[in-house]
Amino acid sequence: MSKPNIRVGYGYDVHALAEGVDFWIGGIKVPHTHGAYGHSDADVLIHVICDALLGAANMRDIGYHFSDKDPQYKGIDSKILLKEVLEIISEKGYKVGNIDSTVCLEMPKLNPHIPAMKECLAEVMNIAEEDISIKATTTEKLGFVGKEEGVAAHATVLIYKD
Repeated sequence: MSKPNIRVGYGYDVHALAEGVDFWIGGIKVPHTHGAYGHSDADVLIHVICDALLGAANMRDIGYHFSDKDPQYKGIDSKILLKEVLEIISEKGYKVGNIDSTVCLEMPKLNPHIPAMKECLAEVMNIAEEDISIKATTTEKLGFVGKEEGVAAHATVLIYKD
């Protein structure tokens, strides 16, 4: 009996929030006084999706493929990294089944922006919006997220081979 050609991956990431920095999340710019700080555009949601996809394909993580020590990735649009990750996993024959993600953030409220994030990610990944779940939650004022010092995100993905 042959093994099913499906795999599951999980990603987790955090970024500090900084005043006066653009807040990119889920491929869109969300208006806010603070944004996520990082070597790239610090899109925490795309980063966890990349990590989950790479992990599912047993291909390490985003930092392995796109080092924060490499100047070519300074300020890079994370949608470009996501496209490259999709290329990497497709070389092993994998396609994306679905994504389930959660962003942990006190402010700004993300629920009004989730449809635009799903639309953007679906276009970048060439999958249906119905295959992308994005949820937002707070941490009830607890921890670095609750104190509005940072943003965290989790993602689980299913990939498969035909």
